[in-house]
Amino acid sequence: MASRDNPPASRYALAMHEEALLRILRDVAEGRMTPDAALEHCRLAPLEDLFCGLTLDPHRKLRTGLGEVVFAPGKSEAQLCSAMKHLSQAGPALASRVSEDQAQCLQKAFPEGVYWQEARLFAVGGALPVTPPWPAEGEALVLSAGAADRPVALEALGCMHFFGVDAGYIADVGVAGLHRLQPHLQALSEARIVVAVAGMEGALPGVVAGFVRCPVIAVPTSVGYGVGAGGHAALNAMLCSCVPGLAVVNIDSGFGAAAFAAKMLLRLESLPDH
Repeated sequence: MASRDNPPASRYALAMHEEALLRILRDVAEGRMTPDAALEHCRLAPLEDLFCGLTLDPHRKLRTGLGEVVFAPGKSEAQLCSAMKHLSQAGPALASRVSEDQAQCLQKAFPEGVYWQEARLFAVGGALPVTPPWPAEGEALVLSAGAADRPVALEALGCMHFFGVDAGYIADVGVAGLHRLQPHLQALSEARIVVAVAGMEGALPGVVAGFVRCPVIAVPTSVGYGVGAGGHAALNAMLCSCVPGLAVVNIDSGFGAAAFAAKMLLRLESLPDH
């Protein structure tokens, strides 16, 4: 027999629709379920089947600290708009790697939405730092080695802003002119996390990690040619770095770096003071 604290999960539908949520609230009000148990059901139970090949996870933020973000490539206009519509009903919604054609479709469906073409991000109800200049300081700092790395760096910057992170951006400070980092050493020393984006030989993250106390997230980009092999040379260089405190994400994964940084910072903020 199920205990008062843990009623059988089968009593609740997978989709957290109004009827299921009302049933949980009644069980709490009538003493059949504790508030803690209700919260756990809300974290783990809800899925939303859109019947168009998508199953949304609208309570991911409650579970993990970051909400579901829609990866636009490969999705039809109907799938993309449907996903954004349902996610935006629960709060701000973000889509990544959005093409110009997809953006036109989304803009028609969500006139209030914001498309950042260079970062390939579309947000409904959330802030994107579309207009430069961007601050060259912040709790998180994004560095790009060269101008060609900028789209990936701006994806990281935009996603962190959307997640509520105080993030700044420093551009074009690669190892071909390492002296360009010098004016930013104070800001780097004050940052709690750094995202360093580089293609070619991928040396920038290792160099930066040798200067700062905070963790550094390295993002290899597919910028380069010949033995650069679409970013694999930069990726391997970052993975082989001798500098401790350096983590590496996938090639061109500005979003992955932003999510990792946001989770680290949000987790640190939630820890009790000692």
